[in-house]
Amino acid sequence: MKYLHTMIRVKDLDASMHFYCEVLGLKEVKRYDSEKGRFSLIYLAASDDAEAAKISNTPTIELTYNWDSEDYQGGRNFGHLAFAVDNIYASCQKLMDAGVTINRPPRDGHMAFVRSPDQISIELLQRGDALASQEPWLSMPNTGEW
Repeated sequence: MKYLHTMIRVKDLDASMHFYCEVLGLKEVKRYDSEKGRFSLIYLAASDDAEAAKISNTPTIELTYNWDSEDYQGGRNFGHLAFAVDNIYASCQKLMDAGVTINRPPRDGHMAFVRSPDQISIELLQRGDALASQEPWLSMPNTGEW
């Protein structure tokens, strides 16, 4: 068995692409637009996986954008996506600087949660050993759901 992709339906493609690519740092590796079906599929990969994903299309996140307006509910019931990061504090700071709420701050130097524009929970995990706890993260409370 091999992990292929996770599909997420998105309501605002521009906001989602900004979040996943420009803020979170994923790379677009494939796109398919269906005029007849009125949808687009955009496949994204983490930077460490991007070159391999261009060939195998795995592992990826498939953003599904239906051209006709739909309202998606219950992003939290999806579960979450998880990404390893080189520096949890720097990653969270970059997200905060871009206006993203850190729903579960990395108080332990190991784990944090944020949410996408479509309310999908995203877990960030420190690659390797946890970093030493430090402020402002250590005192930062949880915000909303994660």
